Amino acid sequence: MSATFATIDSPLGRIELTSDGEAITYISIEGEGTPHGRLQHGGRPGNPDAVITQATKELGEYFAGTRKDFDVPVKLVGTPFQQAIWHELLAIPYGGHASYGDLAARAGNPKAARAVGGAVGANPVPIIVPCHRILAGNNKLTGYSGGSGVPTKIQLLDIEGIEYK
Repeated sequence: MSATFATIDSPLGRIELTSDGEAITYISIEGEGTPHGRLQHGGRPGNPDAVITQATKELGEYFAGTRKDFDVPVKLVGTPFQQAIWHELLAIPYGGHASYGDLAARAGNPKAARAVGGAVGANPVPIIVPCHRILAGNNKLTGYSGGSGVPTKIQLLDIEGIEYK
């Protein structure tokens, strides 16, 4: 099945969703100064399929504060290590957070915090796979590869009431 996409407006700015017809495969948040801040299809409206329509509805509910968990299916393509880290991200509840070291330990390699950072930054489906919930070990803000970087991360943390330094 070929990929479809749609661009939607959000409190973060424009978001582009890509689907293979069965699951969301990629989300980009428009912004400046980050590798993932560019919309692949130039912000064109696209042609949403049923999966994108569901994701759009769920994201709207998330931004409105009425949704804490996503039901839309996602397909995460990456290395086995990346997949393990993305799976751990999905286990962090709404309003919760973890550190890179926490994720490394959960993935069975407590000394791999730097590699975890690379996997978190490569997350193809931000927001739904909540990479924004990762803070430094002392609860300090760290980078964010989507949208406009840290300002976008702060918006997401604030939506969920996650405290940071």
